[in-house]
Amino acid sequence: MTLARGPRPGPAGDLAWFDRGPLDPGPEAVHASVLDTIGATPLVELGRLFDRPGVQVLAKLELMNPGGSMKDRSARYIVASGMADGSIPPGSRLVESSSGNFGVAVAMAAQLHGLSFTCVVDRNASAANVTIMRGLGADVEVVDEPDEAGGYLHTRLARVHEILATTADTVWINQYANERNWLAHYHGTGAELVDQLLVPPTHLVGAVSTTGSLLGCARRLREVCDPLQVVAADAVGSVIFGGRGGCRELPGLGSSRVPELHSPDEIDRVEHVDDATAAEACRELLATEAIFAGGSTGAVVTAVARLLDDVVPPARVVAIFPDRGDRYLDRVYDDAWLDRARARRVALSR
Repeated sequence: MTLARGPRPGPAGDLAWFDRGPLDPGPEAVHASVLDTIGATPLVELGRLFDRPGVQVLAKLELMNPGGSMKDRSARYIVASGMADGSIPPGSRLVESSSGNFGVAVAMAAQLHGLSFTCVVDRNASAANVTIMRGLGADVEVVDEPDEAGGYLHTRLARVHEILATTADTVWINQYANERNWLAHYHGTGAELVDQLLVPPTHLVGAVSTTGSLLGCARRLREVCDPLQVVAADAVGSVIFGGRGGCRELPGLGSSRVPELHSPDEIDRVEHVDDATAAEACRELLATEAIFAGGSTGAVVTAVARLLDDVVPPARVVAIFPDRGDRYLDRVYDDAWLDRARARRVALSR
């Protein structure tokens, strides 16, 4: 097959490559699968949202990964590494507890590696994520009984253990304890930031749930940035940093148990963000920077705003934006839901 050559629009030279004659037989930028497109996400300056003299805020747009979140990185790394060393045998069934985004990412990797996948989610998982996982061939189980901390993680994990005990050839990924979780971001997101930034950042801000992404990025950046203040955006109602457990409706932020990966000595500051405040920040981000982001990103934006109240210029802040907004249309971008979240915020403040 040959490409038809037509008239060249615009000034001469606009499509010079199109008029080369025979096609160059050299290598093309064609990927073997969508997994190969994960990463290489851009940095964007947030000069409209954060216009402060002597302070620069840069967003690492992890929401541009093909599965919609930075969880694509950890899922790809964990699955590929496990298959390479035999800890994930060919044809096995992966099992994981997820609030949604990691489940989508694992479902992508499982399908393309010929693996089965059962994902245990809870009622806070977005309908979009559940639909996407099932479309990717995953079996999705939904638990609806809250645990003693007010979340669903303990309930989800109990179901994971039941599946492992009753189903042959199953492998639990266990993102909360898997060292490959943070290593994916050490070698991926963190390494990219080192390459992208000629001037080192003074601050790193990221959302936490397993804590793997923030720790992986921080460990890589601290090899070249001294000093670097690391700021965690956690959810109100999360127990990661010793807070009291409570109701949370935005999936993917915070946890009702302390992850095994957690290393509090490596995190300098924590900002707890409620659902309504995170959603409001998402809407402000969209209105000022035209970035359509999810709830965890809204928490990061809030943490950055609070940080800047205390920062002494000059400062360069890198904020990791982990999720995009299409999975949050029924929450963050729904006015009725936001009204209810605001009412909960008022009740908590009394």
